[in-house]
Amino acid sequence: QVQVMESGGGLVQAGGSLNLSCTVSGLTFDGYSMGWFRQAPGKEREGVSCISWRGRMTDYADSVKGRFTISRDNAKNTLYLQMNSLKAEDTAMYYCAADRSRYWSACAGDFGYWGQGTQVTVSS
Repeated sequence: QVQVMESGGGLVQAGGSLNLSCTVSGLTFDGYSMGWFRQAPGKEREGVSCISWRGRMTDYADSVKGRFTISRDNAKNTLYLQMNSLKAEDTAMYYCAADRSRYWSACAGDFGYWGQGTQVTVSS
């Protein structure tokens, strides 16, 4: 059974930072590209950042480039998203997901395993 669990969300003032974590069990973690997605009420889900099996390739949404950093520790089955210089528009539920595709597709892959999400709220 695959389990994906996010943590690290919370309330932060604009300009602040948060570090999200995602732990995964039930699959061979280093065999999967991983990604962070977010969804705000009334808006479409969007890919925030994704990372390849060994972390050598990454992709970021234009809106977060230069502010967010994705990383992974395969020995710990853990994915991270360091978020700096947070803005009110970053407020959303953030989800961690695993890509079932056999190929690197950035954030357009087949993300079939999802966590329950962690809420990030940025006050302005």
